[in-house]
Amino acid sequence: MTYFRPSCVAAAAALLVACGGSEGPQRGALVEPAATLTTLTAAQIDATTAASGLQAISGKARCDVRVVALNYTTVGVREGESTNASGVMLVPGGPACTAPAPLVAYAKGTDVQKPRTLANPQDGETFLLAAMYAAQGYAVVATDYLGFAKSAYAYHPYLHADSEATVVLDSVRAARAAAASVGANLSGKVMFTGYSQGGHASMAAHRAAERDHAGEFNVVAGAHLAGPYNLSGQLRVPDAIAGVQFFVPYLVTSWQKVYGNVYADVKTAFKLPYSGYIETLLPSPTLDTTTLVSSGALPGGPGVTPNQARDLVFQPEFLAAAQAGGTNLLFLAAKKNDLLGWSPRARLLLCGGAGDPTVPPAIHQQAMKADFDSRGLTNVTSVDVDALVQATYGPGGKAPTDPASAAFATYYGNYHGTYEPPFCHAQARAVLDAVR
Repeated sequence: MTYFRPSCVAAAAALLVACGGSEGPQRGALVEPAATLTTLTAAQIDATTAASGLQAISGKARCDVRVVALNYTTVGVREGESTNASGVMLVPGGPACTAPAPLVAYAKGTDVQKPRTLANPQDGETFLLAAMYAAQGYAVVATDYLGFAKSAYAYHPYLHADSEATVVLDSVRAARAAAASVGANLSGKVMFTGYSQGGHASMAAHRAAERDHAGEFNVVAGAHLAGPYNLSGQLRVPDAIAGVQFFVPYLVTSWQKVYGNVYADVKTAFKLPYSGYIETLLPSPTLDTTTLVSSGALPGGPGVTPNQARDLVFQPEFLAAAQAGGTNLLFLAAKKNDLLGWSPRARLLLCGGAGDPTVPPAIHQQAMKADFDSRGLTNVTSVDVDALVQATYGPGGKAPTDPASAAFATYYGNYHGTYEPPFCHAQARAVLDAVR
């Protein structure tokens, strides 16, 4: 493993923030040399997937996987704002994996832990990418996003489509810049995928690559998984999603930083005590979703429904105004970050599970598919993996129906974050395999 002095990395990041516009470093340039952390052998990957049950979905590994840490230049939400982001590159290798590899650009799900990086072989999301894609002959690059890990950016612009797109596209540039030094043989084909927030980010990147950089990125497919594509539609739904106390304050405070006008005073949006610290709470340097609740920083826990958690955090008038739509500034911010209204040229997959209580497909996936269909697109498919989730994890092969039962809490508490992702990744890989 190669180590870099923190002072040098911090100095480089500070320089990037100071440099703006055309005078700044080339986007996607490496801030420091790509660093190989370890190589996961095919046998090691198989042992882990067999023990966890993932192998039935991922298949056996064909390739060893080199895990490489990246730190690269990118831009912030405002013009001329240069900064950096970190991430991971997964490089397939071994005797069976010498052919040029397509590059999968992956966007991660919602993260509340500021120090977390995907450049960690023990990270569950990183291992899933290694098993599902890199061990099958794909090169993978996955960004940590702005405001996480080594990024010097002051905050994370959560569910801000344009900055999500740029940080993902710049990760592709970074992977290309690192390829020769880490033994990656890239074919030139680029594919986008992501899960949850990452489904929103990967679709935003797919849209931007085709619309703005068609000559630079040979986009052959996109597989966007359980993403919140219809944010303005979600705001107008009267019932809260599971995890509302994390996701919605994160979104509201992020857009306040981006646009500056979502609320005039934090106390008009949030109730005490949350209004006193909510603007700097997420992402957290020390807390995860469990300890955010157990510490009292956010409400939740057994017996607290999503509607109750929402009503403890938010001022009712603030949410009611957003639900009314019209010229409400939170609603208009959501409209800016909806992903409706574009037409992909490459093949595109939407995947989700009908029982998802956090990103309901009826609001997002179905609205997105209907929007694509309204323009007569024939290159878009939509898959519902709910039957697979029920059969694998539901008591007796069915979703539990008693909201007061422990089985109900366990099933829906794990649906979006644990049960659904591998099934959607399997659907994604089938689409990518067809165009690789």
